[in-house]
Order: sequence, then structure tokens, then C-alpha cells
Amino acid sequence: MNPATPARILGVLTAAYGAAVAVRPAILLRPTGLGIGEEPELRVLARMVGLRDLASGVALAAASTPRARTMSALVRIASDTADTAVFARALAGRPERTKTLAVTSLWGLLSLAAMRYEQRGRAEIRSAAHRS
Repeated sequence: MNPATPARILGVLTAAYGAAVAVRPAILLRPTGLGIGEEPELRVLARMVGLRDLASGVALAAASTPRARTMSALVRIASDTADTAVFARALAGRPERTKTLAVTSLWGLLSLAAMRYEQRGRAEIRSAAHRS
């Protein structure tokens, strides 16, 4: 497998999720327990998060160099870390907190894993080229 494939797949999935939330904010709001998508202010915030995920996912999927993918992955990791921190506080005492934090943390860890997979794969390719 090409070392960039996991990052590209993750970028496409992130962009698709972001687009879905931008169109239908309840996709984010209901599982987090923040609302049912009827609240105008919450819809605005959910759409902002969705559009951020759309943009960062496209950047990760379309990045043409390893360095650009690394930077895009770092943006995703930072975004998911921020989401985890904000939701941890906002959902304190709510039953949806554990599930929400698991999801936001998992997305960040997937981005980290994809970034490390590419870095290791590129290092192996360079090493094999030097041995030849």
C-alpha cells in the first residue's frame, strides 16, 4: 500500500462527515446531546465545525507532498484535540460525554496513526533505495 493511502482515505472520510454536518447539523448535535438540530445558534456552530472538517479533510486528501500531508494531519490532530477539550467541559455530567470524547479522540488518533504510517513507509522506501 502506498504510504499516503491511509491519510488520503481519512481525509475523504473527514471531508464527507464535515459536508454532512454542514448540511444537516443534527448529525453532530444529537449524538453529543447538545440539541436536536432545531436551535438556530447550535446549527450555526455545528455548521462551522462541519465546514472546518470539510476543509481540513479535503486538504489532507488532496495534499500533494508528504510535508503537506503531515501539516494537514497536524491540523486535524489539533482540531480533534480541541474538540475533545471543548466537549469534555461542555458535556460534564452528561451521559453523552464518554461516547463523544471517545469519538473525537479516536479521530485524532487515526490522524496521528496515518501520519506516522506515511512517515515510516517513506523511511522504509528511502532505506531500501540506499541498499540497492
